[in-house]
Amino acid sequence: MSFASKKDQVKGKVNETVGKITNNDQQELKGKAQAATGKAKEKLDQLAENVAEKVNETLDQRHKGE
Repeated sequence: MSFASKKDQVKGKVNETVGKITNNDQQELKGKAQAATGKAKEKLDQLAENVAEKVNETLDQRHKGE
């Protein structure tokens, strides 16, 4: 998980909450979108880590076989 994705999630939740409290639908929606962006970034980070791990495992196995 990256700092940027977590930051987006927290900022989004804050904006969403402020929007609810102030009855500002636009700010609430902006917060929801920002939080969703943070979650998407987090999933992409995890996917990239998994792919890199698999590639490294495959390369290690090939080098052991040489």
